[in-house]
Amino acid sequence: MNRRLTVIGLLLVAAALGLLAVDLWPAEAGEYDRTTVEIEDGDTGERLATVEVRIADTQTKRYTGLSETESLDPDEGMLFIHDEPGSYAYVMRNMSFPIDIVFINADGTISTIHSAEADSDARYEGQGQYVLEVRYGYMADHGIETGDRVIIDR
Repeated sequence: MNRRLTVIGLLLVAAALGLLAVDLWPAEAGEYDRTTVEIEDGDTGERLATVEVRIADTQTKRYTGLSETESLDPDEGMLFIHDEPGSYAYVMRNMSFPIDIVFINADGTISTIHSAEADSDARYEGQGQYVLEVRYGYMADHGIETGDRVIIDR
C-alpha cells in the first residue's frame, strides 16, 4: 500500500512539473482539414473574396476554434460545420485578436455578420449550419453583406 501511494505521488508530481505527457484533448484537436471557400455577391454572382480555411467539424475542434491561433493571414480563416442548421452562439474564448464571425445558412446564404473584439465576454448569436471566422474587418473590406453567398468546396 505504501509503495502504491509513493508511485501515485510521483506520477502526480511529474504531471504537475510537465514531465509526464498527458494529453487531455483528443489528437484531433490540432489536426484540421483545409479547403477554400468563395464568397460571391448574392445578386450578381460576382466573386467578392476567396478564403483558405481550416475546417472545424467536430465538437472538440469547434470548442477550440481559433483560441490556439496567434493571428490570421489576410485571406485565412476557420469554417465551423455543424451537423444541422440551427441557432448557435460563439464566444471569444482565449482570443488575442478580433475577428468577424459570419453565420451561413445551409444553402450558403450569409444570415448574420458580427465584428467581435478580442477577449470580449459577449455572445455572438446567429442562425445557420456554418460559421466562418476571418480577420476583423474582412467582410467590410471586401464589401460582403448579409444575403451574399459562401460557396464551400468540400
